[in-house]
Amino acid sequence: MQTVTLSVHRFDTAAARLWAVGQMALARRDMARLPGCSFWKLCGSGGENFAAPDPSIWAILAAWPDATTAERQVEDGAPFHRWRRRADETWTVFLAPTSVRGHWSGHTPFAAGSAEVAGPIAALTRATIRPSKLLRFWRRAPEISTMIAANPDVLFRIGLGEIPVLHQVTFSIWPDTDSMARFARAGGPHARAIRAVREGGWFAEELYARFAVTGERGSWNGTPPLARPRREAA
Repeated sequence: MQTVTLSVHRFDTAAARLWAVGQMALARRDMARLPGCSFWKLCGSGGENFAAPDPSIWAILAAWPDATTAERQVEDGAPFHRWRRRADETWTVFLAPTSVRGHWSGHTPFAAGSAEVAGPIAALTRATIRPSKLLRFWRRAPEISTMIAANPDVLFRIGLGEIPVLHQVTFSIWPDTDSMARFARAGGPHARAIRAVREGGWFAEELYARFAVTGERGSWNGTPPLARPRREAA
């Protein structure tokens, strides 16, 4: 079964951040040469606040034919080893695709397997925003980010970008399908944004994927996100 990995890295110093910027070009050759890697993206980040860039956080998203290959390459693959050595903190989550709809760079990169998910579930959305809709999209982003941050169920969230402003990715992890569905069905800015996207044709290309979360390695903000206690509702 295909395994997808998201590795997020935090670089605290100015020199390390400059190095990470350079990796957006220099690491491409090494990623393309990794055995078994069928799809990859190097991304900057908006951090937990989807709407504002965070120059300290950079990420590698990759797809592998199976869990064994994913674990081996994340541990020993040249770009992963190099980034982990330079970063002040690194966390990788391992994912099994359960549903995929849409396209990314012209094709569908994830292969959905079993739809049965008993534990944590992750949601990934990726969109190419039409230039004429940029202002409308980014006006709504802070409100949506605040809504997700206030949700006591979400275990982890991050905004990523392939190309600043135009190509955006959101990624979040939820305890189960019910908690994610409650958020998706709730009214408010998230629901209004979805309606506006559909009615206004804001995206030139979009992809929506769901994953079973199968494991994690490392920590984020000092602890593994999947091991954190659930927050109480406000």
